[in-house]
Amino acid sequence: MAKRGARRSAADETLPCPCGSGLPYADCCRPVHRGEAAAATAEALMRSRFSAFAVGDADYLLRSWHSSTRPARLHLDPSLRWTRLEILGTDRGGLLDSEGTVEFRAHYREAGRPGTLAEHSRFVREDARWVYLDALPE
Repeated sequence: MAKRGARRSAADETLPCPCGSGLPYADCCRPVHRGEAAAATAEALMRSRFSAFAVGDADYLLRSWHSSTRPARLHLDPSLRWTRLEILGTDRGGLLDSEGTVEFRAHYREAGRPGTLAEHSRFVREDARWVYLDALPE
């Protein structure tokens, strides 16, 4: 999901979080992005990563990536605007699990045209926190 939209300003932090929780960004994914809170589940990490793409937070995306699969750098495409996340299903990834998967559809707009990225992502705990490992093959 190396696509993104414009970074949110401080004034935008009262708008709904891009992850679709219905909470303001300031009360939802922003504390996770800033390291003030941790994602409690694999789904929560997936939601925070989608929001990071939506607000343009490449540093958080790299920090939330497993050390064995993390790229050296990440270029986020400024021509994309991430618009909506659909969680299609989860397997494990709960409070007491050490691994889990999340199947999702991420919707975006590019050059005024809608697009969708579908993925079945694997998450594991590394240093006691959830991180993105990779995508399962289709």
